[in-house]
Amino acid sequence: MTAQWENIVFDRSVTPPVPMRLYDGTRAGKAAPIVLYLRGRAFLDRDRGEAERPIAKALAETGAVVLEADYAIASQNMFPKAMDCAFQALACLSGKRKQFGSAKSPLFVAGDEAGGNVAAGVALKARDLLPGELKGQMLFSPMIDPKMTSASFREADKVGMREQWSDGWSHYIGSFFQHPYAAPCLCSRLNNLAPALIVTSEDDPLRDEVIAYSDRLKASGVTVRQHVFSADCGWTSVYKEGTGKWLPSLCSEFTGFVETLH
Repeated sequence: MTAQWENIVFDRSVTPPVPMRLYDGTRAGKAAPIVLYLRGRAFLDRDRGEAERPIAKALAETGAVVLEADYAIASQNMFPKAMDCAFQALACLSGKRKQFGSAKSPLFVAGDEAGGNVAAGVALKARDLLPGELKGQMLFSPMIDPKMTSASFREADKVGMREQWSDGWSHYIGSFFQHPYAAPCLCSRLNNLAPALIVTSEDDPLRDEVIAYSDRLKASGVTVRQHVFSADCGWTSVYKEGTGKWLPSLCSEFTGFVETLH
């Protein structure tokens, strides 16, 4: 699989165009799921790089058509521009499903770490502005809580991410600390959101805030599929775009999640 960046023009009203790259798995069927993928580390890292993202590649190899949007390049990694850029990409994909699958292809948004935060914000905005268009949201250890005060977050130094997360939040959120699209944990209205696949691990510093958000979604009536990897699966390698024993299980979770939504 070779995924290369290009400006994919869906709608000329989107200015500047959002650079995207396509991960087109060989197993993708006619009505394959279409996934808008948002990478991690984009609160600070403007260099998108050329390396393929392990999670995006895994989802494509499982049978999805995955489009990774560079939501950071036109937004300087700041809210609300970054989230709005990602939402525009989703809205364009929603109207162009036949270009990559079929009119019946279910549409998902997915992201890990910082991208998981943006994906959660996009899901909230899609509920408000594109009701019924988003089939599901997939949040892989999303950054949900800018307060960074959970018990599990005390382990952030073990994965070398405390400073990056702190600086990332400060840069991204700015004066929008209370905005629910920027800090989903502060959103008081979580009902009617798209079903969610939420993934973390026992040794994940973001575990507590991720599970707390998952619990709040469930309490609001949102369908949630939650998976917590054991500490020996190497899940936290995703923060450095690594892989581990978690990869096959993640593919199974994605497949199961999609099947339950048919």
